[in-house]
Amino acid sequence: MVHQYQNNGYQIALDVDSGSVHLVDDLVSAIISELGRDLSLSDEEMVGKLSARFEKEEILEALSEVRSLISARQLFSEDIYKNAVLDFKARKTVVKALCLHIAHDCNLACRYCFAGEGEYHGRRALMSFEVGKKALDFLVRNSGNRKNLEVDFFGGEPLLNFQVVKDLVQYGRALEKGHDKHFRFTITTNGVLLNDEIMDFCNREMDNVVLSLDGRKEVHDRMRPFPNGSGSYDLIVPKFQKFASERKALGLQYYLRGTFTHYNLDFAKDVLSFADLGFDQLSMEPVVAPKEADYAIREEDLPEIFEQYDLLAREMIRREKEGRGFTFFHFMIDLTGGPCVYKRLSGCGSGSEYLAVTPWGDLYPCHQFVGNEAFLLGDVEKGIRRTDLVDSFKACNVYARKECRECFARYFCSGGCAANSYNFHQRLTDVYEIGCELERKRVECAIMLKAALAEEEPEK
Repeated sequence: MVHQYQNNGYQIALDVDSGSVHLVDDLVSAIISELGRDLSLSDEEMVGKLSARFEKEEILEALSEVRSLISARQLFSEDIYKNAVLDFKARKTVVKALCLHIAHDCNLACRYCFAGEGEYHGRRALMSFEVGKKALDFLVRNSGNRKNLEVDFFGGEPLLNFQVVKDLVQYGRALEKGHDKHFRFTITTNGVLLNDEIMDFCNREMDNVVLSLDGRKEVHDRMRPFPNGSGSYDLIVPKFQKFASERKALGLQYYLRGTFTHYNLDFAKDVLSFADLGFDQLSMEPVVAPKEADYAIREEDLPEIFEQYDLLAREMIRREKEGRGFTFFHFMIDLTGGPCVYKRLSGCGSGSEYLAVTPWGDLYPCHQFVGNEAFLLGDVEKGIRRTDLVDSFKACNVYARKECRECFARYFCSGGCAANSYNFHQRLTDVYEIGCELERKRVECAIMLKAALAEEEPEK
């Protein structure tokens, strides 16, 4: 399968199954299109189809180059990965990551919050140190020979329970020595409670921090107010600027993460506002909401959203050339290596490799399933009891979703989000259609960005 498209003046041909990317001209594009309809076309037949537009000698020369790429399995390559999925499904489940819901409570009242202001449609609660210890013990017991383990302190707002965060990090470091493990800790925060002590601790212990900011002041304050309705932008932005600056100086990761909705379809302005504030590791996620929500993204919004992704990609090229570049999570594609084949086929590993832990120690497939008792897997003390559910999540892959089989972006999105599939269609192996459209557009922009920057630095 070959996907051809034009973006920002570039004609691009993506060979889906090999991952090869080719910049092409009109003639090569036409040849690939004809071969896509009939790969058995002879030289004479190809000349007959294209001679009205191109010279015979040019056609034959370009066709020879295209056939060389086909022989090298860089065009019209075969899918060789299906058996890898079967192997993955048969493997023993190894847990490598936990999302610790350290606080089912929050000090903001974000309008689109799937967690119901931190409560996850249940009760407000803070995780105790004892429950957190059992969660880390569970992770070590179930991680097999894997050395690097991921733990995300999540909420609600995890800084409402910061002492337990500190204590669990200390406990995790002690576990490392006796079990040949290394914990990579992350914390996601709205920034309200950030102070120098917390920043210093995170700079010592957190491999990554995720900072929630939705964009320009009017956008952020509309969607992420305090419970009394007042805005939070002015309080948190200076803290985030200091935090990001410190982490950048130390060579540490962070993400400034926003959410755009129907109310700020011009979200490229929000991303660029982040960059203008000095942030350079950026993410902006589309809200996923019920269709009846006033802020939900609708199908009719897609053309404007696509234009925004194009605008953002062009501006990123311009700023990179000026020495003011920044990264945007959804445009970060590694065309030379990237995720292993299992990740390309099955995605985040929710429900099998990645689990969420409630404040009282229940296990769920991920944070978006928390509170839905139908997906309660077990608990940190007794372990996983619903192995049937684990098997269902292990079966989520690009071959289990019929919509993925003919999608050029399938190895980049890995089949999409199981929670979105369930929430919109009550099945784990369906797709969230709007999300698919956005992902395809982001992949096209990301590849174009690679092409444009490669022209600036051809040695790379």
